[in-house]
Amino acid sequence: MPRRNSLIPRCNTFIVGLLISISLMSGLAFSQDSDLNKKIKPKVIFFDVNETLLDLGNVGKSVSKALGGRDELVPYWFTTMLHYSLVGNVMGEYNSFGEIGIASLEMIANQQNIKLTPEQARIAVLTPFRDLEPHKDVVEGLKKIRAMGYTMITLTNSSDAGIAAQLKNANLAQYFDGSLTVQNLQIFKPDLKVYQWAQKEMNVAPEDAMLIAAHAWDIAGADKAGWKTAFILRPGKALYPLSDKPDLTGKDLIEIANQLESQH
Repeated sequence: MPRRNSLIPRCNTFIVGLLISISLMSGLAFSQDSDLNKKIKPKVIFFDVNETLLDLGNVGKSVSKALGGRDELVPYWFTTMLHYSLVGNVMGEYNSFGEIGIASLEMIANQQNIKLTPEQARIAVLTPFRDLEPHKDVVEGLKKIRAMGYTMITLTNSSDAGIAAQLKNANLAQYFDGSLTVQNLQIFKPDLKVYQWAQKEMNVAPEDAMLIAAHAWDIAGADKAGWKTAFILRPGKALYPLSDKPDLTGKDLIEIANQLESQH
């Protein structure tokens, strides 16, 4: 009998431990369900423009032609342009995105022993950048988001004049409430100062801002600034594995708009 009685405390301890474990698991499940049920309802939606909304196909063709038809050098040119925009951030030295694009094209031409004058480089970059067509899904996607009543703002690494010309020529200006560019700060995305400045300009808290973009580096920057994010998986694009996943992901702007609508 004493032996049987000695088992009682052990049983009680086991039962208490089991109840605590069940309670903790239930709490975790509830927390996860709550996270899944959280509505994504930003007050302001910021949009990247190049590649996100506008098709850079014509720019690629122009740059390839300037480089003697070397199509394989076009992605290298674009990444070089992004690279040196960030070099400028670190150095505290600002040149416009267009100027960096021209310099990057000249640099690659020199590396590949391709004859290219500064004027030819300037024409190859600036001319097509001002007259780009929107991706086929963009107008319908913008209309759907506009109909939900969101404040819609472009936030780009372009100049003020550059984005104005792009939106006008692409017939997209009508869908936006305004445009913000890094020309005002003279610092490029994804520096956190850009997102912080943009939310201040729009008088919105970080958690009430969202960025829609087709660039993993832009999504990563906005997420780090505390914004909601939506990634458009344009062909050839992928998320950076070391960054947090975006709140929304879609193959085009229509899919993103539909996901926003389901949260509205």
